[in-house]
Amino acid sequence: MKLKFDANLDYQLEAIQSVVDIFDGQPLGQGEYEISLNDQVGFIEQNELGIGNQLSLSRDQILENVRAVQERNQIERVPELQGGEYINGMNFTTEMETGTGKTYVYLRSIFELNQKYGFKKFIIVVPSVAIREGVYKNLEITKEHFAAVYNNPAYRYFIYDSSRISELRQFSGSNQMEVMIINIDSFNKDTNVMFKEMDQLSGHAPIEFVSSTNPIVIMDEPQNMEQEASRNAISNLNPLCTLRYSATHRNTYNLIYKLDPVDAFERGLVKKIEVASVVAEDSYHAAFISVRDLKSKNNKLKAYLTFHKDTDSGPKESNVTVTHGDDLYEKSNERTAYQNGYIVTEINVTPGREFIRFSNGQRLGIGDSQGGLTDEVMQAQIRNTIEEHLEKEIELKDRDIKVLSLFFIDKVANYREYDELGNAKPGKIARWFVQEYEKLMQLPRYKDVIHHPISKVHDGYFAVDKQNRVKDSWEGRDVKDDEDAYNLIMKDKERLLSKDEPLRFIFSHSALREGWDNPNVFQICTLNESGSEIKKRQEIGRGLRIPVNQEGERVFDERINRVTIVANESYDDFAAALQTEYEDIGIKFGMVPKSEFSSITVDGEQLGADQSNEIWNHLVYKGFLNSEGAILSSFKPENADFSLELDEQYQPLEAEVIDAIRKYDFSRRIENKKKRRKLKLNKQVYLDEDFKTLWDKINKKTRYRVKYDTKELIEKSVKAISKIPTIGKIKLHTYRTTQEITRKGVEAQLVGHRVEEVQMSYKLPDIVAYIQKETELTRATIVEILKQSDRLDEFVNNPQRFMDEVSSAINDTLLSLMVGGVVYEKVEGQIYEMRRFKEEELFSYLNRLVSVEHSVYDFVEYDSEVEKRFAEQLDKRKDIRLFVKLPKQFKIDTPIGPYNPDWAIVKHDEYGGEDKVYMVKETKGSTSKDQLRISELNKIQFGEAHFEALGVDYGMVKSANEV
Repeated sequence: MKLKFDANLDYQLEAIQSVVDIFDGQPLGQGEYEISLNDQVGFIEQNELGIGNQLSLSRDQILENVRAVQERNQIERVPELQGGEYINGMNFTTEMETGTGKTYVYLRSIFELNQKYGFKKFIIVVPSVAIREGVYKNLEITKEHFAAVYNNPAYRYFIYDSSRISELRQFSGSNQMEVMIINIDSFNKDTNVMFKEMDQLSGHAPIEFVSSTNPIVIMDEPQNMEQEASRNAISNLNPLCTLRYSATHRNTYNLIYKLDPVDAFERGLVKKIEVASVVAEDSYHAAFISVRDLKSKNNKLKAYLTFHKDTDSGPKESNVTVTHGDDLYEKSNERTAYQNGYIVTEINVTPGREFIRFSNGQRLGIGDSQGGLTDEVMQAQIRNTIEEHLEKEIELKDRDIKVLSLFFIDKVANYREYDELGNAKPGKIARWFVQEYEKLMQLPRYKDVIHHPISKVHDGYFAVDKQNRVKDSWEGRDVKDDEDAYNLIMKDKERLLSKDEPLRFIFSHSALREGWDNPNVFQICTLNESGSEIKKRQEIGRGLRIPVNQEGERVFDERINRVTIVANESYDDFAAALQTEYEDIGIKFGMVPKSEFSSITVDGEQLGADQSNEIWNHLVYKGFLNSEGAILSSFKPENADFSLELDEQYQPLEAEVIDAIRKYDFSRRIENKKKRRKLKLNKQVYLDEDFKTLWDKINKKTRYRVKYDTKELIEKSVKAISKIPTIGKIKLHTYRTTQEITRKGVEAQLVGHRVEEVQMSYKLPDIVAYIQKETELTRATIVEILKQSDRLDEFVNNPQRFMDEVSSAINDTLLSLMVGGVVYEKVEGQIYEMRRFKEEELFSYLNRLVSVEHSVYDFVEYDSEVEKRFAEQLDKRKDIRLFVKLPKQFKIDTPIGPYNPDWAIVKHDEYGGEDKVYMVKETKGSTSKDQLRISELNKIQFGEAHFEALGVDYGMVKSANEV
């Protein structure tokens, strides 16, 4: 199978456009839409070592563009380019959550920058072998996709190899797009081959060929390349700029786009996270010891242990620091388990040989443990993971989606070990897996789920030594053996997604958890015998991506898109640790700002800052928030009688206030598997004649056509273009200031300002072809619009900005005409099947469900407090016969993408009457069209046209009282 890529995901296009717009005003490159008027090439510079990128814009123009992008993306605008002297401040940051397509975004940005501005030399710098191999694999699997999107552009990509140094001459001299992938360790030391003069390069050092091209440098995970040596290495490349991409930046220089974990989860761009906890409770009978660390401190050797200590309320797990001669029997308040043999006799802190020895001869290293049911817990984790996997296979049996489970282990020997003759044999984890798998497969529910032999369904991806034996990898250290393991994982990525491939359960070393993932990983289990700390974000990151079907297409279905973490800790501990990791990188949860409620509307008017402050202060006074806005434990809207006790004027807004607060509640980002439940079909409603009638009315699929008058389009487009601000020539600003040193500090006083128009020579692009690509209108229509606009003289001042502004004005006009001119008609023989309610199993979590009696299931899953209260109110009304939350797959095609309406309802025309009204309603926090996002409003208007064609009452409501 081949993975398919969607070229139209809005959030990815926003991120790409944010980078492209940094260079707004740069003359267009000599691409497929240009006409040649002279021989000058303004965007490419040729020198003795090759062809390089050239920037025509000033720093002031770049700053102006950056601030415009930041304003559009609701990011605080920078007063000046950030980063100081580092790359002259030309560092631009994109933050994207793991699993949302960060690599795709920066690869496609390369093609956009080449097509739009003619930049040709790009270097992708990575911090590790894992990420390097992942980038190369992505370039391979996107080759056909980018060829289709960009009309077969000529380009070459390669991994820098110091043994093939002549490739850098081609990189420098080529007149086509060149993309080099390089590990930071290959050029961050003076001893690297990159800095040695070579005869095969005519006496030049390789770095001279690279730096002469003035490349655009893309930094993947730059937080791992912030050391001084790495920063100097990047500077040595002589980059035109750096484009920085990560989910966990340390420095966010000139942030231009942000998609953080909260945004990604709320928009359904990654899988939901569910935790299945396996915890040994009350297992205090054995002498439990876990070694956290061994250190020499103030010339004294110390061991940092976790053990069981007697307390007034019974034995508890506790941390303790011990030195030579300490007795754990005394330290534990005389627990019997430590009575004999647990006096510390030796502590060794020699690097690589650290251990503690007790009087009974027991020796433990850092991370080792004894007692505590470690083996029993790991075996239970394996059993739970296999069971979760089999349930997922059943759930997805008709969805054509392959299910994978991933096990991280900290000791490869636990999966595969060797006898005296070097023959491989199963380790204890492999034996446990076979034992638990065979037990489960004998159960009637699972016996026909997987038909492949057990030897084919599980395997390991590990580093291999010179004797071809698997071995452990090392955290933070890239070695050749690990590289081979990554090659195996990457090479098999697409094969693993095929149902024809038997392998379902993958075992990998925990140190190999960065830089690779597979979208169809639905279960992740970390089997750690030691206490080594694995970052939760890295752990879940391997399974966050949206899954793909056998056609290689992403499946955006929130009902199935969840990754289950089978953890050896409680749900609360896991969630708390994950939240701490997010907060360590600057993402704050639970802190509700005073302005949060200002956009809530009443009678079409926003509350504004003052009333938002009033509500916020009330919440603090009532104990739902603390004085800093942190959410307190008393905020429990899932409780039946919960109320915010808002003042009378704000009572109708309670649901919207609750939804606003919930955005900051981290606990909703992770689900507890124990609270997952299956929704039961309410047969009384499902078999009701009114439900069948309702479904017959709304289940017809439609197609649309758009009618608009070309003359009207031209007239309105010309009017829109007339409102575009004057597009003048590119200007350079020179400021002169005096620096005053006073008791207040250093103050600058502006004493002069000069503006000069830049006289540039460049090829004029084919404006008609460019606008035709952006709008899909005919050339004749575009020519007529341009002629009537009477603004073509501004085109030569700044061609790129003129074309973009005109294209945007035309597209806005076109959309407004589409909304008024769309016509829907039924498609014969195509319907949404009613039987899917009966055949499909639905699962959700108790904190997202509201119990109802008059709907097709016993519970309704809600996305907001507004929806929850809407369902509760409908269920209580005697004039509402029945209602249903329309499933996610009930989608209406519109010119701007699919639309999923909210509710279908059957209502008595009047209380006690026999006449019934069949309707579809959309719930929104505000019914004022002025307060809805343009895309939301347009989809609702298209939905209105669809249901009008079916003869069904449709409308937008804020509460059930409006139905």
